[in-house]
Amino acid sequence: MTVSRPAVLLDGQSLCRADLLRLARAEYAVELCPKALRRVAKAANFLAEQVQRQEPIYGVTTGFGSNADRLLGAHRARDELPGGNPQCNDMTLLEELQHNLIVTHAVCVGDPFAAEVVRAMLAIRINTLLRGHSGIRPSTLQSLAEMLNRGVVPVVPQKGSVGASGDLAPLSHLAIVLLGGGEAFVDGQRMPGADALAKVGLSPVRLSFKEGLALNNGTAQMLACGVLAVDHLHYLCDLADAAAAMTLDGFAGRSSAFRTEVHALRPHPGQVATAAHIRELTAGSSLLDIAYHMVPRFKPWLADAWQSPDQQALRFDIAWDYVPPSQRHGRESFYARFLPFKGGKKHQPQDAYCLRCMPQVHGAIRDALAQAERVLDIELNAVTDNPLVFPDAENPRYIEDQVISAGHFHGMPLALAMSYLKAAIPVLASISERRLNKLVDPATNDGLPAFLTGNEDATDSGFMIVQYTAAALVNDLATRAHPASVYSVPTSANAEDHVSMGANEARHVLEMCADLAHVVALELYTAAQALDFRQDMLNAARHLAQSGDWRRLAEKVSNAPATDHPARAQFEKEVQSLTEALASSDDFHPGAAVARLHAQIRQHIDFMRADRAMDGDVQCITQLVATRALRVGMQSGF
Repeated sequence: MTVSRPAVLLDGQSLCRADLLRLARAEYAVELCPKALRRVAKAANFLAEQVQRQEPIYGVTTGFGSNADRLLGAHRARDELPGGNPQCNDMTLLEELQHNLIVTHAVCVGDPFAAEVVRAMLAIRINTLLRGHSGIRPSTLQSLAEMLNRGVVPVVPQKGSVGASGDLAPLSHLAIVLLGGGEAFVDGQRMPGADALAKVGLSPVRLSFKEGLALNNGTAQMLACGVLAVDHLHYLCDLADAAAAMTLDGFAGRSSAFRTEVHALRPHPGQVATAAHIRELTAGSSLLDIAYHMVPRFKPWLADAWQSPDQQALRFDIAWDYVPPSQRHGRESFYARFLPFKGGKKHQPQDAYCLRCMPQVHGAIRDALAQAERVLDIELNAVTDNPLVFPDAENPRYIEDQVISAGHFHGMPLALAMSYLKAAIPVLASISERRLNKLVDPATNDGLPAFLTGNEDATDSGFMIVQYTAAALVNDLATRAHPASVYSVPTSANAEDHVSMGANEARHVLEMCADLAHVVALELYTAAQALDFRQDMLNAARHLAQSGDWRRLAEKVSNAPATDHPARAQFEKEVQSLTEALASSDDFHPGAAVARLHAQIRQHIDFMRADRAMDGDVQCITQLVATRALRVGMQSGF
């Protein structure tokens, strides 16, 4: 097999998710292991021998499903009927059985799957057939591999599989192109299957014993969707941590909830990993754990808010409230540690759940992802068709000892793993939306402006409706999270009386990843605006303090005692202490990784000083996330 791209050697035993993704994205071709092909040939030859002995074998010399009790005859009874079946006149009954299985099962509806899903399905099917327990001939398997390598992408409508007996209908859409039927894309152009084969120099295949079953009886659709979804979710889990870290810096939040010794007491793997990731992302931040009294609150800009020309260019004013001595009784220890000024940060030692519980929530998503990965990794190299061929069985008494009907096509292991992810996705979206909402709500954003805009003239909405969009997405995800796997609908005249619905589960998960990405993108968009405000407000306070005149800072205290008030002297002393603390501070900045991520966003989207059309911003940030363009040294290779 000559290919111009690097190749993944398929042997039925060592396919990994990373290689499948390379094949799905057409970065690599497939190459078939010679040893595996010898196993394939042995099973096919064995099956041919048994057919010559006229043994009753399910799906080979009997009908399928509810027709399993009907043995094929020596000639067609329908030949005596008017018209016959001209499509199969030159086929034996055994060949016609396999041909008809494919052409009658390719009945899916809906939009076609993306090319990467279909290529993944093809690669999975080739790999599992290389195990040598399916009865397919090497020549047929090689034709399937050539179809993948030469860029033929069958049109596979998305809806029609119940996940047992495997993904019968969608896999039939794959196989029908191999027979010269159906439709396929070549170089992005949709055409009849026969034309697609001819365009790349291939000829249609005539199926032999059990080859129809081998091609369409398996879990390739749900597995392909699952692998692609898990890949998306890896990126989105890392990006959600990054968005959360930027939000935490934007809040000037508390870091103690992420400490190593805290999570050693409840060491769920995902939780521990998330806490470590947040620590990594926020390392070096001078915003986290800042003293309460240092953080001013936003105050709308006025022309006389600042004195110097450079300060007048600021888009905000800042303010504190003074806590007079008469209101400190019982709090003496607190005010011995913190100065008596209330700015943006509330006097509480813990943040809201959406900030403090990020390791527990994000970590649980990672654990759900790890469980799905475990299932997918097993399935990638599993035999999933029926019946199973064991040509080397010891001391066989009957054909049933070597051609065994079992249930490996049943998708429930995948279905339940995907159900877990379906429940997890809205959870991650929900906590992201809660952080976004907290940023725009002046009652909860710790001194940032309402909806993250100055709104000097009461004409601006700022980021108000960004939260609406995130809320709508979260609701949509939540309503789609109901597990399909709990609702079996029997098929094949009740011969297949319990099915997995795993194909629906995996397709839902893959689709839901896109909306989760949108929610995380909207949090990033909002958090970048909040971080700018927080950083600039703190640094404005620092620069004001560095002017050397504490009276200028005192003007920013809204309820300072009058000059002749008994508490005035104490106020002046305490505001001088605040001035010294701010003046001696270094530049306020987020963690280094957060700063890099923020800079990447600002390369594409400017700070929003006043209301402007935001549709372009939203399109940009969602595209940056969708294309994985946002990168900043994170775990998992992100």
